Amino acid sequence: MTDAANRPMMRRDLASAALGMVVERDEPGHAVVSMRVRDDMTNGFHITHGGLVFTLADTAFAIACNEDDTITVAAGADITFLKSTVAGQTLTATAVRRVLSGRTGLYDVSVVDEHGDPVAEFRGRSISTNRSLVE
Repeated sequence: MTDAANRPMMRRDLASAALGMVVERDEPGHAVVSMRVRDDMTNGFHITHGGLVFTLADTAFAIACNEDDTITVAAGADITFLKSTVAGQTLTATAVRRVLSGRTGLYDVSVVDEHGDPVAEFRGRSISTNRSLVE
């Protein structure tokens, strides 16, 4: 297992760091990232802002699809929200590669709460660039 926190991509990811995301697992095509929901992450209804649930899923997706020094980015993504959460809860996103064909990939990300209840399902489509991540 690679330590994603030591990868240049994650060392430079200020957004994920600011949101307090923790990389639990980093393997080729598979990543697990968690985030505790803070008060400042809720919307006007006092539930977790959907954009932040998406961001958590997107971070897990990014780790799963960046397996080497080639920069891989999102070509698109969709999310379905299944359950709302509130401040104080911990969300965990698990990304799994479904297909990798040439420069494109398809990844599913499940987001659950601390009880394992489904919160959201995310599907991301990746494309590898011709650029390499150089420190």
